[in-house]
Amino acid sequence: MSLAKIHIAKAQLGLDDETYRSLLARVAGVRSSKELNPRQIGRVLAEFERLGWKPKPSSKAKSRAKPKPADAGKALINKIEAQLADAGRPWAYADAMALRMFKVERVEWCDADQLRRLVAALAYDAKRREAK
Repeated sequence: MSLAKIHIAKAQLGLDDETYRSLLARVAGVRSSKELNPRQIGRVLAEFERLGWKPKPSSKAKSRAKPKPADAGKALINKIEAQLADAGRPWAYADAMALRMFKVERVEWCDADQLRRLVAALAYDAKRREAK
């Protein structure tokens, strides 16, 4: 959420300056958008949506929404499972790696690219263990 969205919504709703500032005061208790914290920005945007503003998804959000191939994900999950079994490690180890590497709590929630990177990290771990 950003201040830019607030100003876009203000323009699209056709709010004059006084109406806009009174809305900020009513919703967030401030007179300027510069004084807003992230939570207040969310409240102001929610109020704009209540008033009829419809935010458009960003182009980045559209590009991230590509469906991932299910077969590739299953194959990578199976590879991770085999690597964990070879190392004698539990699934919790892979989940902890996913959390540390990608800020994703479970391996099952990783996308195909993240799964490939996790497989590579486990392969690197296996080579390190062989060297000892």
